[in-house]
Amino acid sequence: MKKSPIGIGIIGSGFARTTQIPGYKGCSGARLIAVASRQRERAELVAREFDIPNVANDWRELVSRDDVDLVSVVTPPATHKEIVLAALANGKAVLCEKPMAMNAQESHEMVQKANEAGVLALIDHELRFLNSRQTMRNMLRSGAIGQVRQCNYLFRSDYRGKADRAWDWWSDVAMGGGTLGAIGSHVIDSFRWMLGTEISSILGLLSTHIKQRPFKEESQESRAVTTDDEAKLLFRFADGPLTKGTTGGASLSVVESGKHDNRLEIYGSSGALMVEESGELWHSPFGSGAWRPVKVELDQMAQGMRESSWSRGFTTYSRRIIDAMQSGRTVVPDAATFQDGHRVQQVIDAARISNESGCWVNI
Repeated sequence: MKKSPIGIGIIGSGFARTTQIPGYKGCSGARLIAVASRQRERAELVAREFDIPNVANDWRELVSRDDVDLVSVVTPPATHKEIVLAALANGKAVLCEKPMAMNAQESHEMVQKANEAGVLALIDHELRFLNSRQTMRNMLRSGAIGQVRQCNYLFRSDYRGKADRAWDWWSDVAMGGGTLGAIGSHVIDSFRWMLGTEISSILGLLSTHIKQRPFKEESQESRAVTTDDEAKLLFRFADGPLTKGTTGGASLSVVESGKHDNRLEIYGSSGALMVEESGELWHSPFGSGAWRPVKVELDQMAQGMRESSWSRGFTTYSRRIIDAMQSGRTVVPDAATFQDGHRVQQVIDAARISNESGCWVNI
């Protein structure tokens, strides 16, 4: 059993600042030890804001610290493999952001090294820990809507919709940016986890609507955007206890105006279930012609977080991680493992191949 507190090292200062650091800070038995970022000045700002005692010169220094037990990798996907392998080699537990890697070859190697290290190694699919999604999954398994026929996922946001937003790593395919990786990874993981089966084939259409962005704010220089800001995906699922000939679709955009949506719908032989960004869960018994609310306990959210499903999910997820490490466990029930991350990466790779060929791709 590990003594408290669990020492945490954070690599990254974007999503880490808005979600992960507040989440860990709200955990009993955890202590934020150090933060590192590509831009040291940003790491220093985050350290002052959250009273983190150490700013590492680079991530290599952080992963080698004796007082760091858990390394949170909150950096662009192109950096994940190198950082994760170094953390594992130093005997650290790891929470890696999604998508896990740049391709399935990288993620496979990461799985192998994690297995050899024998430490807690997880992917940050925090939406699994929302009460609404946990309830939805339990209802599916209890037969609430019968056998699943089809499922849909809608993600709509305009947060990258302005063409004058500065070019950044998200605009760069070489860094692993784009909607398919950032949002599609959550979609793929949600379908796999909810339905308890694998995606057997995929058809993908990736689009880039904003093709140039200013290199810096208020700059005359522009750079080409090489990543997708919209992804349309069709799925076929392997047959399983809940699925037989089941199909799915996803419409994902970060340049789409209107109400922000992050909605998962599952349609079965005797009804349907729908969960929304707000955490509301709905049930429509077959033939009812209406959605009925399902009572779900409101998720807690750590102090300092911005309101979102990611924040609410990570509040619970971070506590489960710290509880597991304090107990000496390398498994967190319902958490996405490195093997899950690898399976998601295989589907992402197949979606890219499909987009290039215009054909269905088997996985």
